[in-house]
Amino acid sequence: MSCDFDTVLNRQGTSCLKYDFEKQRTGRTDLLPMWVADMDFRAPDCVLDALKRRTEHGIFGYTDPDDSYFDAMENWFLTRYGLSIQREWNTVTPGVVYAIACAVRAFTKPGEKVLIQEPVYYPFRETIELNGRVCVSSSLIRSDSEGLHYEMRFDDLAQKLADPDVHLMLLCSPHNPVGRVWSADELRKVSSLCRENGVVLLSDEIHCDFILPGHHFTSVLALGGAETSNAVVCTSASKSFNLSGLQVANILVPDSKLRKAFRHENAASGYSQGNAAGLTATEAAWRGGAPWLDSLLQYLNGNLEFVRSYLCENLPGIRLVEPEGTYLLLLDFSGICKTYEELHDLVQNKAKLWFDEGRIFGPETALFERINIACPRCVLKKALGQLKDE
Repeated sequence: MSCDFDTVLNRQGTSCLKYDFEKQRTGRTDLLPMWVADMDFRAPDCVLDALKRRTEHGIFGYTDPDDSYFDAMENWFLTRYGLSIQREWNTVTPGVVYAIACAVRAFTKPGEKVLIQEPVYYPFRETIELNGRVCVSSSLIRSDSEGLHYEMRFDDLAQKLADPDVHLMLLCSPHNPVGRVWSADELRKVSSLCRENGVVLLSDEIHCDFILPGHHFTSVLALGGAETSNAVVCTSASKSFNLSGLQVANILVPDSKLRKAFRHENAASGYSQGNAAGLTATEAAWRGGAPWLDSLLQYLNGNLEFVRSYLCENLPGIRLVEPEGTYLLLLDFSGICKTYEELHDLVQNKAKLWFDEGRIFGPETALFERINIACPRCVLKKALGQLKDE
């Protein structure tokens, strides 16, 4: 299996959001893109081969996941995480954000509240507010005790979940953008607080395959028993194997009543069968992609070590939020920039870089930037070099 992560592949001219829409999104044409969460790596050979076979068949009619698909899914989660899931829990959707929107409509009414933990993946807030619900944040607390990282504020979380108008909580696990991999104890506390207050807990676990050495991923579903009675877990192979454009997610809901409500909203949105190519690619990735993914994780860990060392040696005023998972890094520029305008001028006008602005994740990270390190190391070196030169 080919595991070449060093070769720079030209993605321009493929209608690629990351590279081909710079002018529309920034008004510029001279920026090095390090932003949106997809990788600059080809999918594993097992996926490409499966897609070729499917293409050669030549018919792309309505397609549902079959027993072979479910067997691959069950084996993936059992082998990687010791997690036993039941296929009847699963509903296929075109993506996790779509599923979150369905959940917001399924488990809350207009004007009711949904709780998030900012700084967090910005579609959480967008999806809540665009559906006419009220967004409430129990902001994560910044800690410098063992390097810059974030923790949950359980007292604040308990207080806000006790609000009778809060009916749904969106949990990002592993967390984007702060990179926390929540422990089983932390997840158990969150789950218990939600259950005690009759709140549905939706856990976005799309980054679960990106866990750094020394850390262990626990799914909300692994808590078992009553702890999963209020759980909705969003999964997808799209991040792990760079399949986002094929649009397949798997939404796991153990409770039959919650599952029925979610599926009703999914059907009301007009969605039924999944993307034929996406289902093919996902099954192939689960069946044969583990060696490729393991090699990728080693490479990404090397990229992280490179960034950590480079900042320390060349850009000590920029602090790294120490990640435990994901391939997205949050950088704190508050030591060298005092305003958003100053930060924007440094990153885009001077360094000519396209990062994700920290302010989109919440007010707490207005002087931060999120960068994507899922790229060849030479590209990462170039980007940090451009920042150093300014």
